[in-house]
Order: sequence, then structure tokens, then C-alpha cells
Amino acid sequence: MTLAVDAVDAFVRARGTPRADDCATTLAKPTGKTLELLAEARRLLELERRAGGALAVDAETPSRATSHGAGYVLSKEVDDVVVGLQTTRALTRTMKPLGGLRVVEKALGERGATMKEDAKKFFDDWVTTHNDAVFDLYTDEMRSARKAHLLLGLPDAYGRGRLIGDYRRVALFGVDRLIAEKQIDKDAIATSDEEDLRARFEVSEQIRALERLKAMAKMYGFDIGAAARDCKEAVQWTYFAYLACVKEHDGAAISLGRVDAFFDVYIERDMKAGFIDESGAQELIDNFVLKLRLVRHLRPEAYDDIFAGDPIWATCCVGGMQMNGTDTLVTKTSWRFLQTLRNMGAAPEPNMTVLWSESLPKPFKEFAAAISIESSSIQFISDDLLREKFQSSDVGISCCVSGMQLGHTMQYFGARCNLPKLLLYALNGGRDEITGARVAPALFDDEVPEGVLQYDDVMKRFTAYMDWLAKLYVETMNCIHYSHDRFNYEALFFALMDTDCKRMMAFGIAGLSVVADSLSAIKHAKVKMIRDEKSGLSTRFEVDGDWPAFGNDDDEVDTIAASVVETFISSLRKTPAYRGSEHTLSILTITSNVMYGKHTGATPDLRKLGEPFAPGANPMHNRDKTGALNSLNSVAKIPYASCMDGISNTFSITAPSLGKTDGTRVSNLTALLDGYFSHGAQHLNVNCIDRSVLLDAMAHPDNYPTLTIRVSGYAVNFIKLSRAHQEEVIARTFHASL
Repeated sequence: MTLAVDAVDAFVRARGTPRADDCATTLAKPTGKTLELLAEARRLLELERRAGGALAVDAETPSRATSHGAGYVLSKEVDDVVVGLQTTRALTRTMKPLGGLRVVEKALGERGATMKEDAKKFFDDWVTTHNDAVFDLYTDEMRSARKAHLLLGLPDAYGRGRLIGDYRRVALFGVDRLIAEKQIDKDAIATSDEEDLRARFEVSEQIRALERLKAMAKMYGFDIGAAARDCKEAVQWTYFAYLACVKEHDGAAISLGRVDAFFDVYIERDMKAGFIDESGAQELIDNFVLKLRLVRHLRPEAYDDIFAGDPIWATCCVGGMQMNGTDTLVTKTSWRFLQTLRNMGAAPEPNMTVLWSESLPKPFKEFAAAISIESSSIQFISDDLLREKFQSSDVGISCCVSGMQLGHTMQYFGARCNLPKLLLYALNGGRDEITGARVAPALFDDEVPEGVLQYDDVMKRFTAYMDWLAKLYVETMNCIHYSHDRFNYEALFFALMDTDCKRMMAFGIAGLSVVADSLSAIKHAKVKMIRDEKSGLSTRFEVDGDWPAFGNDDDEVDTIAASVVETFISSLRKTPAYRGSEHTLSILTITSNVMYGKHTGATPDLRKLGEPFAPGANPMHNRDKTGALNSLNSVAKIPYASCMDGISNTFSITAPSLGKTDGTRVSNLTALLDGYFSHGAQHLNVNCIDRSVLLDAMAHPDNYPTLTIRVSGYAVNFIKLSRAHQEEVIARTFHASL
């Protein structure tokens, strides 16, 4: 694209108004219009919950930017600050069959609906879906690994997600300029080989998607062909771009990026001109956020096993520093976004993310800490690590913890692999410890080690199996993303990125602390595998002696965890990724740590068959016994250089443990975050809540309609979680001391 490479970033840096002062006392309360819309939204959300999780579905019209007419929460006259819904009625879930017809049919059937016959016949007879293509390409080995829950959560039956369009470009340039620039890019692409032809076709698709975006906005009476002229248009144009992407794709994560400083340029200019006051500015941000809270996708019930709580991951980043690390990107609108959690109450969406640096203005850090303590609705990401990785200050987070340079990078989502199960495969000669099926090859002549397990021998076996799985994992992802590009291409997302964007492929690990503790036990104690007499497979382990557990700032085990991720990313990089993508790795489970544990046998750390793993990079439940700071220190040792897709850590602490007064708690949490990130950590969720509250919410959900908690990289309404997920959250460590 011939637009300046960093045009949006340059616009913000040249015209922004950084704020280092305390803005808390000048923030506005919600307006009457906001409260009226919020009341209706809450009424609909309660009806949705009582309906079993889906208020309404459209089984007739496949969703596209222009497939449904204009929609309003109440009337057009009241809902006129930031307009636009996915359909004509709020909270209606729509079909996106290009991802997979059977998936859509299943999701509809579970909600008592049936796809309109002519639509079903058309897709059955004439369309190859992404899901169809993936399973045509899968090898038997890939299918076996998927069925055995060794590779799971794969984006082969839902939109792949992890794409962030730079929605701000629509406001800054207007759609007509974006179309013209894409046409220039297309004309510059040769036709000499298959890659060129694919690129030309994809840019053509992008141009058509931009035309649909413009047509969608026209339904609401807006011409977004030209750039936004004021702050209301800047917010509206940006939201239209996001809304059109939501309407066209059901990616696991459709994140927002970073708009606070960008919106602030327009708001500050309009304030100086007398066109808007503080109340109007807050109303604009409140209504924008309220619309993000109402985004919905049609998902089958099985999706909830992997991604519990009906998340969208409309991740919204605020704060951060400029590239020099000295000048801040915090603006008054950064404060306004966090203020929405007071004006409209705690909520999981958008996934509010503070880009943290010790150099952030102290008042803003303390305000973010205070809102976090009040709401448990904020996650914190190291802005310093992101700037270093992408060599840019215009960075954001996709999904939970995955960094992006906005508009310049994209990511192929790769879910995660089950490393504790793989360790058991290494001890069982490649056979599944539960079913006995041959999933992995027998890589050693003596398939099963005898007697007390020897650390060096186990590591040799485990490393060999990591090499085998890494190759299979990359090849599986290549099948998925080839199919997605060909049969369910996200044209509008890519229309809002550079034509020649940098590509990353994100792989993931589940159960890192289980593996670290298991290997620690083998190394420091005497571990014997107890086998089933008939099958010869492991059923449990006997451990004689003590061993250091991950989460207590003990290098004896923390270095094992670091070594495992370094080894696995090295193994992944041996196999080329689709379209030359950079291999990245995350320690992130979303909420699938429950489902992963359910399908994994007993492990050498004395975790029993079926018990959940710890979420993300967390220590196993209640094994971090030496205080909160030591738990954080262990996670901070996991090297970001090997896990550049992110290292999720969910931290729960009771309010009294942070301090006796509100002021002390804020100061202590601010200092804790500064210290944690100064050690090289990448991410932290903070739940400041007592276990008794969660127990009461589980027993009396009607009393807790907005109770929000952080899980593994995102937030959920606690009462939307299944019983199993609720019990796992309650079983986690709640630190009673720093």
C-alpha cells in the first residue's frame, strides 16, 4: 500500500495530547442517553442468559456486511451516538457457513433452529467450506493427534481469528482512498507465478470488501468514502470498519487494537473548537464500548469446552509509551476508556488491556490499578517488550496476549498442543495412556522405561517426541491456513492492513507447569510409573521424596520450564510454516485447561487422571506456597524470546492481602506490576476477589449478573461459565500474602 508505512502512528504522535496529570476528577459520569441504552442492553443480556446463552438466531440469511438492514438498540432517535448492530435486533446470532456448514447446522440445532432449506442446499451443492477443505487435507496422523486431544482447539471448525484490521485507517483516509491505494497495489503485482496470481486475486477481494463496508455504512445514512471530519465521525467510521469485520467472519478473536490516542486527537480538537464537552466525549466512548459489549457469534456448544464464557476478545489496548520509552501515549481518552468500567459496570468485553511500562505517568498507573481492583476486568501487558519486538510504538494485542504491529502484521492462529500428554506418550512408547491407541510412532527400541525413572533418559525421550509433534503441528497448521485463505478469506481484515504484511504463525503449549513439576519430580525424587498389567500403559505414579514445584521462585524447577519452551520453539522452527510465516509460541490455554486435563492421564507430578491443568503459564493450583511475589517471579523467568505469542499469567489475590486501605492497595498493586514487568514478564491478569464471593455466585447466579473475572488472557462473566469451569477457577491459588 502506498500510504505512508506508519501514517496512523505518525498522525497520533504529531497531533496527540499526552497527559501525565491526574485526570480522575474531571472524568464525566454517564449521560441520560447512555443510561437509557445501558438499561435496555442489560435487559436483553438478562433475557439472553435466561434463554440459555443465545437470545435469538437468524437461520435464514448468511451474514455479510450488507446482509442485514440497519439496527438500533432502542430507537434511531435514542441510539444515535454510535450506531450499528450485526442485524436489525441486538444480540441476534447469524450464520457464517463458509467456515463450515456442519458447524453452523449443529449450532443452530442446539438452539432449536434449522437452516433455511434453500440456503443449506446452496452450500451443500455448490460451496467448499473451510472445514471441508481442512479435513480433506488432513493425514491420518493429524486426525489421530486431534482425536487423542494431543492437538486441540485447532481453528479447523471455526474462524481462525487473530487478525486485527487497522480500523482507524477508515477514519483517517476514508474508504475511497483505501480502495484507490489497493488498486495501485494490485496493478503493481505481476502475473508471472502462482503467488503473484493469488496476491492479485486477494487484493481484488479486498477492494470488493471495502465497497461492501461503504455500502453497509450507507444503510445508516453515512458516507464513509471520505475521511472523518470530527470526533463523532472518527469513532463512527472506526466502529463501522470493526462491525463489518464482525459481520463477515467469526474468528476466535476479533480484536479492536488501539484507538485511545487516535480518538483523542479528534476529541481534543473538537473540544478546543467548542463542538463537544467532557460529558459528550465520555458519552461517545461509553456508547462505542457498549456496542462492543453486544457483539455475538453463533457457536456450537462444544466450542464452550475450549473457549468458555462466550468470549469475542474485542481486545482494546490503552496507554503505552512512544518508541523512545520516555514520552507517553496516555491521553485523556485512555482514562475515558477505563472510566467506562465505572460508568457502565464491570464487563468482559471489550477485553480491556493496559499497555504497562514503569515509565507510564504515575496517576494513570494508579487509576488503572484502582479500576482493576474494583472490577477484575483489566489485563496488563508489557509495553516495553512489545515495542522491542516490533520496533514500533503502534502495537496492540490480538485475542489475549498476542502482540501485533497494527496494520503491518497478521497472525495465523494455531491453538495449542498438550505437552503433559506428550510426556506420557514418551513414557508409553507413543501410545495413548487412556485409549491405548497408537498415535505417535515408537521412537525407541525399549518403548517403556523400567524401574525408577531417570531424568536424562526421560528428557531424551521427551525431546524426541517434541520433535515429532512439532513437525506434525506445523504441517497441520499449514493445512488449516491454506484452506482458510482459499475458502474463507478474511478480505476486509486484510484490506485494512498493508498489502504485503508480515505473517506470523502462532503455536501454543498447554500444561507447562504440569510438565515442569513432573520433570522436577523425576529429577529430584524417585518416581516410579505404575502400569496396567494388561495394556502395559501408565495408570499412576509413585513418588518417594520431595521436589521443588514451579511457582516458588526456585531455579531448580523454573529452569526446567524455561528449557521446555526453548526446546519446543526450536523444534517448531525446523518445519517451514505456511506462506513463510514466522513461528511464534504462546503459553496460553484460554479455558481449555479444564478440557485438556479431562483427557489426560495421571502425570508424574501426582496430578490425577482427568484433573485440570493450571491455566496458561500459572503454577499448578496451590503449589505456589511461598507467596504471591515468588509465584510471579517464577512465571517471569519464562523467556519471552521463545514465547513471542505471549505468556499468560492469571493472578488472584484477596483485597486485604493487598493492603488495609484503598490507597494502600492501589499503591501496592502498582508497585507489584512495576516489579513484575521489570523482571521481563509479558502479561498479567489480576483478580482481586475473595473465593467466598465466587462460591456464593455459583450458588446464587441471579445475584451476580455482572460479576467479571479474568481467566487466561481474557475476562468472562463468572455465571456464564460451566460448573466445571467455575470449580476450576475456585480451585486456583488465591494469594493471602505478598
